[in-house]
Amino acid sequence: MAGSTTRQANKPSAPIAATYSLDRVADAFAELEHLRTEATKGARVMVETVSFRNKEVEIAAHLHLPENFSEDKKYPALVGIHPAGGVKEQTIGHYAKRLAEHGFVTVVYDSSYQGASGGEPRLLEDPTIRVEDARCAADFLTALPFVDSDRMGVFGICAGGGYAISAAQTERRFKAVATVSAAPMGEGSRGFLGHLSPVAEQIGTLEMVAQQRTAEAGGAQPLYAPFVPETLEEINESTPDLLREGYDYYRTPRGQHPNAKGRFLLTSMDKMFAFSAFDQIPELLTQPLLLIAGSKADTKVFSDQAYELSKGPKELFVVDGATHIALYDVPEYVDQAIPKMAEFFTIL
Repeated sequence: MAGSTTRQANKPSAPIAATYSLDRVADAFAELEHLRTEATKGARVMVETVSFRNKEVEIAAHLHLPENFSEDKKYPALVGIHPAGGVKEQTIGHYAKRLAEHGFVTVVYDSSYQGASGGEPRLLEDPTIRVEDARCAADFLTALPFVDSDRMGVFGICAGGGYAISAAQTERRFKAVATVSAAPMGEGSRGFLGHLSPVAEQIGTLEMVAQQRTAEAGGAQPLYAPFVPETLEEINESTPDLLREGYDYYRTPRGQHPNAKGRFLLTSMDKMFAFSAFDQIPELLTQPLLLIAGSKADTKVFSDQAYELSKGPKELFVVDGATHIALYDVPEYVDQAIPKMAEFFTIL
């Protein structure tokens, strides 16, 4: 049976800022329409609209429940973390639905300051807060009577994979961690596809961010940077596959969603530079780790790095022929990734 209901936790005591309220109304209608559409597709899971909080920020989330769900039972549970610039209705939601079909209660959400979640300034990409969002999602799951809090795992796609690894290093409630096309935001921002940028270039970027922060403190309008090309004209022969396919997923009907703006606040860059997702893998990531990457993915280098750094139980599962974005939604490849993840998470 498929359907949608509403479950809310930690209801905010104060309204969200008026500057955001009109956006939330539009987002709410878009989300409702999405849920109605999903309910007609014959899905075998039920999707609930839920919310929880990361300090003062209300987090908009979807809770995917297994077929024949019963509140009288105890289920293993998963937290899913979306890519940078993405939202819960896109690839992370598809994976959540499929994993729920395998018996896992799965929560996915829009990160703080993004999508239908609250928080100002909008489109802030703060890795530390992104990791805390995952902790708060774990808090939410542990409060549900049908969740076995001793059987929780975390997974993420693209930047969400990097955040999942980072969170698991210090969040011991996550007993296992899986990633798909992992791309650590800190390491990725200080270079490109595993190649570290010269220090002078990194400092130049930080100087630019510093100037923009000063300008905004004086009343200037915020600046935004795209995660993927915003127009087809920006793509040429030298455009990496990651960005080329990113445009096709995020900027066309293939995967675009009105809440996924595909850009971030420029002043997020200093926070990205200060963050490392992989720095404590050798010492603190002792939970089982599954890394899924496409053989043709230009980000596979990050899964290779994480695999080499991990000293605990680990597996690198390479999907032959898949690129980074192909693992988001191409059935030929997703149909290999999902059973592998479901099998992996049976250890919970």
